[in-house]
Amino acid sequence: MTSDITSKEDIHGIISKFYEQLLADVQMKPFFESILEENQLEHHIQIITDFWSDILFETHLYANNVMQKHLHKNAEMPFEKVHFERWTSYFITTIDANFEGMIASKMKERALSISTVMQVKMLY
Repeated sequence: MTSDITSKEDIHGIISKFYEQLLADVQMKPFFESILEENQLEHHIQIITDFWSDILFETHLYANNVMQKHLHKNAEMPFEKVHFERWTSYFITTIDANFEGMIASKMKERALSISTVMQVKMLY
């Protein structure tokens, strides 16, 4: 039996493994080209780790507007339903492969919720 998510380090591991999958996917990688070109992947992963730490552990580390960031990216390179489906699939698969428990479930539920809200704001 795997354990639940208990720390920011656990979140960082999830996000790192998740990004390995995103960057290996030819449909998803283009969204991250500028981050890769600027050699900012680890910095980006840390920002996303802070975002999830705030959600899961109420740490108050993330200082940006996540929706605005994605709306800006959508203006440059439009998201499609398939992108949200792949993002959600990779995210949930990564969590399930490494953790189980209440916090892991909360992370998956919130990811689905965030994906739904973003789709509504970007696609419809």
